[in-house]
Amino acid sequence: MIKVYLLLVYDVREKKVNKVMKICRQYLDHIQNSVFEGEIKESSYRELCNSLNDIIDTEQDSVIIYELWNKSFKRKTLGVEKREINNII
Repeated sequence: MIKVYLLLVYDVREKKVNKVMKICRQYLDHIQNSVFEGEIKESSYRELCNSLNDIIDTEQDSVIIYELWNKSFKRKTLGVEKREINNII
C-alpha cells in the first residue's frame, strides 16, 4: 500500500465551497479556510480527485494539490490555473 502526503488548497465559487469542503474532510485534515493536508492511500487519492472533478466547474474553480513523496513533490491543478507559478522551491 503506497501512501502520499498531500497539501490541498482550493478556490471555488461560493455555492461549491461546502460540497468541496465535505469531500476533502472525508480524506484529509482541515487546517485553515480552504486548506487541507494529510497522508492518503493512492487509491483514496484517486477517489478524492474524481469526486472533486465531479463537483467543480473546471472553467472557473481551482483545486491545487501538492503531492509530497519522500524527498520530492509534485503540483497538480484540477480546474483552472488562476495564477501561473514559475518559482516552486
